[in-house]
Amino acid sequence: MAEARARVAEALRGAATSTGSPPSTTAVGDALLVTSELVTNALRHGGGLTGFDVDLDPGAVTITVADASGELPRLTGGRGTERASGPPEGGFGWPLIRLLAQEIRLILPPGGGKTIEVRLPLR
Repeated sequence: MAEARARVAEALRGAATSTGSPPSTTAVGDALLVTSELVTNALRHGGGLTGFDVDLDPGAVTITVADASGELPRLTGGRGTERASGPPEGGFGWPLIRLLAQEIRLILPPGGGKTIEVRLPLR
């Protein structure tokens, strides 16, 4: 996960050079948080990370994560949904990603697995 976050941070530093103005502090924080959530979900629920990319355009950053599972993300019950053995594990990452994203694309490639592309504003 640290490597993915480092790649996003490096790309965002480069955005200031290519666009003439740096991304907002909020945009950087949001992009790093979304990266952490996507990579964690790929590792925890997706059978492992099979691809990662980050792309910039003048107004947005797109973070792409691929994993080995063809199961699409789903919303959980969130608060108040408890298992017999204790409180729920996680379940907050995907709603958070959906809240922060400008656009989300879910792709099921013919060879299996899935790819999630999340576009976030730079300002």
